Amino acid sequence: MSLTLKELANQSGGELIGDPTLKIIGAASLGEATAGEISFFTDRKYIGLLRKTRASAIFVPPDFAEPINAAQIRVANPTKAFEQVLLKFAPKRITFAPGVHPSAVVDPSVQLGERVSIQPLAVIEAGAKIGDDTIIGPGSYVGHETVIGSVCHIYPHVTIRERSRIGSRVIIHSGAVIGADGFGFEMIDGRQEKIQQLGIVQIDDDVEIGANTTVDRARFGRTWIQQGAKIDNLVQIAHNVVIGKNTVIAAQTGIAGSVQIGQRVLIGGQVGIIGHIEIGDNTAIGAQSGISKNISGGAWWASPAVPLAEAKQQIAWIRRLGKLFGRVKEIEKKLGL
Repeated sequence: MSLTLKELANQSGGELIGDPTLKIIGAASLGEATAGEISFFTDRKYIGLLRKTRASAIFVPPDFAEPINAAQIRVANPTKAFEQVLLKFAPKRITFAPGVHPSAVVDPSVQLGERVSIQPLAVIEAGAKIGDDTIIGPGSYVGHETVIGSVCHIYPHVTIRERSRIGSRVIIHSGAVIGADGFGFEMIDGRQEKIQQLGIVQIDDDVEIGANTTVDRARFGRTWIQQGAKIDNLVQIAHNVVIGKNTVIAAQTGIAGSVQIGQRVLIGGQVGIIGHIEIGDNTAIGAQSGISKNISGGAWWASPAVPLAEAKQQIAWIRRLGKLFGRVKEIEKKLGL
């Protein structure tokens, strides 16, 4: 398959600077692209790769002014334009035939929508409901009275416990566990006794949950992942946590019970958040930060986390301590101390 630059410019709504008849046969990153391929550029920190790239053409922003040998297609969103081209050159998407595999175990009371695909060795318990065009991958488990919406993709070996509520267009990757008991115990007569976890997990439309991530059921009420949230691999979300719309959480983050996280929050990898606090809308939290109090808005970093500018200043001070100690010793020596 090949597309001319003219075709690509027309499809992306971009302005072409270069030979309109040049044929493009693939798409790749700046560092990997070769002749006949197209790439994209949006961030000045990759200017070195841009200058060395062997790509024949580049999607660039409208105000791009760097002199380069490759042809340019100027578009409002180079990343999105590149993604659309990448899809054209990608292998054909894998599809799953509708129907229930003979090895799957599906209770007679289960309600299946149109064109649902239940893959080998999946188990669907009594009272569950699964919407149109949803795929339940091999070896996955859907618990009693769980509801899953339409056009969801539940990958192999996902566990969704009883009475969970999953919206539409939700993607859950392999190894994820939705609705395990929250971590609740109480010391009684010198020993830990389990506190019953009687709530549910609710996951709204357009959420994606990464591999081996765990979302615990609520002690009462719900643990709630709101619309459009994106959660990476190996994230722990404890009971009664609320994660706001379009929030993004990177891998190995741990969120303790009853935390309230707002909308459009960005949480870096390996962040730890103690229980019963609130994180406001539009907050950004740097990797490996520890959040121990309510915060709202702006960028935060370090452990315990402080505003980003303050964290950078503290690091600068720490790195200068060696020189400061040296100066103090010299002063003490001069003073005979």
